[in-house]
Amino acid sequence: MKPRIQWGRLLRRSLALFLATLAVWALLVCSGGGSAANAFRSLGQDPGFVSAALSAELGQVAEDDGPLSGLSGWARLVVDQSPLLRGNGDGRGRPSGRLCARHPRSARRAARPGSRRHQRAASRDTAAPEDIIARTLVPTSTQGYEVSGSLYLYNRTGLDVDLAAAAAAPVNIALPAEGPQILIVHTHGSEAYTQDEQDVYVESDPYRTTDCTKNVVRVGEEMAQVFRSQGFEVVHDTTLYDYPAYNGAYERSCAGVEKWLEQYPTIKLVLDVHRDALVSADGAAYKLVSEVEGQKVAQVMLVVGSNDSGMEHPNWRENLALAVKLQLELTRDWGQLARPITLRSSRYNQHLSPGSLLVEVGGHGNTLQEAIAGARLFAQSIGQVLKTMEEP
Repeated sequence: MKPRIQWGRLLRRSLALFLATLAVWALLVCSGGGSAANAFRSLGQDPGFVSAALSAELGQVAEDDGPLSGLSGWARLVVDQSPLLRGNGDGRGRPSGRLCARHPRSARRAARPGSRRHQRAASRDTAAPEDIIARTLVPTSTQGYEVSGSLYLYNRTGLDVDLAAAAAAPVNIALPAEGPQILIVHTHGSEAYTQDEQDVYVESDPYRTTDCTKNVVRVGEEMAQVFRSQGFEVVHDTTLYDYPAYNGAYERSCAGVEKWLEQYPTIKLVLDVHRDALVSADGAAYKLVSEVEGQKVAQVMLVVGSNDSGMEHPNWRENLALAVKLQLELTRDWGQLARPITLRSSRYNQHLSPGSLLVEVGGHGNTLQEAIAGARLFAQSIGQVLKTMEEP
């Protein structure tokens, strides 16, 4: 039987040979015959060239900037068939964010020896900087706050708020017995923390990474685990809506949340988990900590959006009433774990559903482990409140 010609392999190998020949010609022209050997040696040590040559030989097409760049060819094919796994696309094949890079080093071209990025990576001190300022942010007076008993609200809007009335208001949320009840999302999923000996990552920007074991997505997963241990069903959206573009992240996460709510109308609590970023006048970073049972943990803060910007948001007072009840439980359970609630003019996509809140876990000066510890305590208390809202 006459063997079949494998045209795909032949084409790839021809392309690889052409590229190699072109590289040889360029080296001879630009380097001169005497330095060609050195140039060849440098080219052979360039991981980018080696990777490209292997890709041409093996038939893998690199997508350095694509949302699936961190996946193998087979995994990329599988994920690409699912708009949901692809990153909450609009159903027409266009991703609305980027998938988490579980192993970002494999998806990123290695730094060439001697390059500026290689020198930065080689000299990086993985110990947490000593100039970070630790603070426990609690009110020392009532000035600037709305106050009712142990409740403090930092009102950054022009709206009148009766905090006592919010505390007394019923929360009209009933968690169903079946189906997902909680959605955790991250509009700024690449937000990360101060690196130390335990948690080191490749930065996509300062204090940001696409490695979802090291950014706020990891913090959200720790929350999800606590909620699940309490018997709740949780959807954790790990899409990086802020990468590669930070601008427009809220519009992209809005589309994502809408899809989840449409798919699972049983969802009654939506938590958008972030981390804060506070710096002193001279640029030093703050870490926001509280001591719980002898352990330093990151403080958390509930942020409530409103209609003060003029945009429609009919249920912001319901969200505030929920935040107040959660805050009271956090204070009873853990003392100074929770910073005062903040009311803002922006909506933060909280208009999409009652029971929507933004949660800041620590700041960029905190370590990841401090943030994880604070997030787990937060989830424990929130879960206890949610238990009282379950349908009979």
